[in-house]
Amino acid sequence: MSTDKTAESEKDLTVTQEEQDIEVEGAETSTGFARRSKEAKWYVVHTYSGHENKVKVNIEKLVENRGMQDLVLSVIVPTEDRVELKDGQRKIKTRKMFPGYVIVKMIVTNESWYLVRNTQGVTGFVGHGSEPIPLTPEEVRRMGIEKTVIVLDIEVGDTVKVISGPFKGFMSVVEEVNVDRQTLRARVSMFGRDTLVELEYDQVDKI
Repeated sequence: MSTDKTAESEKDLTVTQEEQDIEVEGAETSTGFARRSKEAKWYVVHTYSGHENKVKVNIEKLVENRGMQDLVLSVIVPTEDRVELKDGQRKIKTRKMFPGYVIVKMIVTNESWYLVRNTQGVTGFVGHGSEPIPLTPEEVRRMGIEKTVIVLDIEVGDTVKVISGPFKGFMSVVEEVNVDRQTLRARVSMFGRDTLVELEYDQVDKI
């Protein structure tokens, strides 16, 4: 019995030491956050340049060790592949889309804020002072963090109203629909002329 307790104590000490190794010295404390919503949102965390992947791994370790998977759901370092031509050969290189930043999907509480903010390599949340500001659904979509599928019952020949963007308020007739890309091409009448424009699903309403 005592052997089991000793093993558990040693395990607890190991976890505590590991957490100390990946927390920053002089830990900053929160000013107090009430749980605003049960819905997790995406937040931008600033890191030391070049430390993005290490911060991601450290946050994930702390979350697992402390059993906080219900508060911190995902940590990502957005990347993109670029094709470069060198010596007549195509090479694909992966680069960070936002150097110095990590994107975290979380529910902000005192505990989750403290864990993320005081992870080694993190310099703070993007927001007002210590108050993290979540990304809007539009920002999340445009950054490619989370794909949102929009179901739009629309066909070639349908009339739609543009509800956002430079052609907001114009009526247009659909010429082409791309379901995979969630876009459509439509003719907008401007100054007596029809102009073919490409619009995204969330920019139009079907009439």
